[in-house]
Amino acid sequence: MRPHERLDCWKLAMDVVEEVYRVTKTFPKEETYGLASQMRRASVSVPANIAEGSARKTEQEKKQFYYIARASLSELETHVEIARRLQFMPDDAVALLQKQCSRIAAMINGMVRK
Repeated sequence: MRPHERLDCWKLAMDVVEEVYRVTKTFPKEETYGLASQMRRASVSVPANIAEGSARKTEQEKKQFYYIARASLSELETHVEIARRLQFMPDDAVALLQKQCSRIAAMINGMVRK
């Protein structure tokens, strides 16, 4: 098992990627290369940057990638809100992603403070 695979933050971020891919499959076809694509890219960036940060040697390098993960998470949260306002996502999916994103943000903040 790779070191990042032990991180609860990375595991939850991977769950978010799966959920984002699941819900964006139901978006209108014209959003395939628009909002759906942006949400997918932002969601994938979160665990990818957590993994890359965990592989870095210095704390400064680690934090740099955790900051990028947090920024991608903020981007995803905005995309979720846009999808909610446009009624592309059911309320339960919005609530789940919002809750998961909040938990991930708190975990990333904890890793940055270390």
